[in-house]
This record gives sequence, C-alpha cells and structure tokens, in this order.
Amino acid sequence: MDSRGNDITYNAGELTGQAQAKKDDVMNQCQEGLNQSTQDSSYTAQASSFLHQTGEQVKNMAQGAAEAVKNTLGMNTENTPTTNTSSLNHPINPSNPSNPSTRI
Repeated sequence: MDSRGNDITYNAGELTGQAQAKKDDVMNQCQEGLNQSTQDSSYTAQASSFLHQTGEQVKNMAQGAAEAVKNTLGMNTENTPTTNTSSLNHPINPSNPSNPSTRI
C-alpha cells in the first residue's frame, strides 16, 4: 500500500509539473502575441505618420507650383503689391513692346 501511495504522489507531482509547463507555454504565447500586436501597432502608427507627412509635402509642393504659374501669368492676386504694376508686363497690355499693335 505504501508503494501505491508513492505512485499517486508521484503521478500528482508529475501532473502538477505538466500543468505548470503548459501554463507557462500559454502565458509565453500570450506575451509573444501581445508584443507582436504592440509592434504591429507601432509600425502602423509610423506608416500613418509617414504618409501624412508625405501628403502634406505633396500638397505644399502643388500649392507652390500653382503660385509659380499664377505669378508667371500675372494672375496671382494674393501676392501682388497694392499698386498694380504687373499690368505693365502683362502680355495683353498694348503698351508692351513685345505686343505690337496691328492698328496703323
């Protein structure tokens, strides 16, 4: 009977050890999943920030290009001085020497 008691104690100890090992495995898997999720979230935030910054840069470049075209064509009313001197260089100004009059 003593050997049977030792077998039960041994089996109980073995089962306890297996349960502890299984619990540790599950906890490690949960921690690894949490770490991966946190890392993925960090990558997503970095990508979102990068795309936002890139979008802002493209927008600013497009606005700058539009302003340059307006300035070239003399159509920019936001940055013109209060006295309108741009009409002297305007291509359709009849007093512009590069625009000779067809009237004689």
